Amino acid sequence: MENPAFPPDFLWGVSTSAFQIEGATSEGGRGPSIWDTFTATDGKIARGEHANVAADHYHRYPEDIALMAELGVGAYRMSFAWPRIQPDGKGSPNAEGLDFYDRLLDNVCEAGIAPVATLYHWDTPQALEDTGGWLARDTAKRFGEYAAIVGERFADRVKMWIPLNEPMVMSIYGYAIGEYAPGQFLLLDAIPTAQYQHLAHGLAVQALRAAGATSVGTANNHSPIWAAADSNTDEDTDEDAAAADWLDALINRTYAEPVLLGSYPEQIVEHLPAGFADDLPTIAQPLDFYGVNYYEPQGVAAPGEGNPLPFELQAVEGYPMTTNDSPIVPHGLRELLVSFHDRYREHLPPIHITENGCSFADEVGADGAVHDPERIDFLEGHLAAVRQAMDAGVDVRGYFVWSLLDNFEWSKGYAPRFGLVHVDYETQKRTPKDSFAWYQELLRHE
Repeated sequence: MENPAFPPDFLWGVSTSAFQIEGATSEGGRGPSIWDTFTATDGKIARGEHANVAADHYHRYPEDIALMAELGVGAYRMSFAWPRIQPDGKGSPNAEGLDFYDRLLDNVCEAGIAPVATLYHWDTPQALEDTGGWLARDTAKRFGEYAAIVGERFADRVKMWIPLNEPMVMSIYGYAIGEYAPGQFLLLDAIPTAQYQHLAHGLAVQALRAAGATSVGTANNHSPIWAAADSNTDEDTDEDAAAADWLDALINRTYAEPVLLGSYPEQIVEHLPAGFADDLPTIAQPLDFYGVNYYEPQGVAAPGEGNPLPFELQAVEGYPMTTNDSPIVPHGLRELLVSFHDRYREHLPPIHITENGCSFADEVGADGAVHDPERIDFLEGHLAAVRQAMDAGVDVRGYFVWSLLDNFEWSKGYAPRFGLVHVDYETQKRTPKDSFAWYQELLRHE
């Protein structure tokens, strides 16, 4: 491993999410989530796939924890399934669900691995969606109650807490363009879902701290925004720059600034629900860390005629691509971290890279191994970018690879493989890839 050394207390981990790996969607008293509904709807998921079994982590978690122990990570970022703990999103908790996570966390701790727990990774109980979902302020209140239940039960074992994973994705993909559950197409009318998710975050931070949690943060997906250059001058036009500023406000600043600054970008304010400012003190709870999930930069240009949005997305070209159609741009992570630090340095707690990873068409070869040199190159390049950002003054304390296992990749089903461990979905056999061994070797020397 040629990456410069990281500090001895740097936290190394892997990440997963409940819906993508657990399976057992109708076992243990679990209620239906919006993703169960979405996957059962014709045409929503590639090849008609679903997550009823997924990687069968619900039954195979001891094997998966043993793999993490073999890997040598210091932390495991997982998520609780809200409908497994509260099948209808409210009321008394489901004892079987709590017991499952008791066993899971006990096993993680016994393996010498620190649990990092996400309360919500997009699996809203369907009963709450039926009464408005994230378009309803009441959902935030229900989430605060859920956080109190989980905090009271598990605060003694969880090292770090993340209330919501990537609220931007729920707002944009779930409510604005309908590619993800719950599948609504509201465009800018989806922006109130950001406010209510932020309120849920603030209420959860309060509930977790009241339950004894000592380290509470967040995990937001962020992307550098690259304006398209004018083909005649190689310079951005004023219109392109304005589009880039709007998109940056929509997908980056709308999710960072309410929690860090207690305010919204000016472009967003007119789209927020009445009375939003009253909730900003609750939203802007002090954080112990800030989680950054990074996958790619986003290109943008001025909108064409007839576009209802103030920007037009553009492909970022000239880079190798993953099988999830993401350009591989390690220096984009350095750019993001440095610009984020420069913009928010007075308000920014220590950063953890809570997700970073890539998908390729990994297969078990004739030798019984999975050779994934592209993933090794990806991880090596992105870790070098993190180290460069740290050298530039950014306070980064940890890095979590997405993901431990191949898993259900939302609307794209099982084709994209993000794992350090290959999963044969027919037999559920786990095969550590070459990248697993590479990461293992890195951790032995860091």
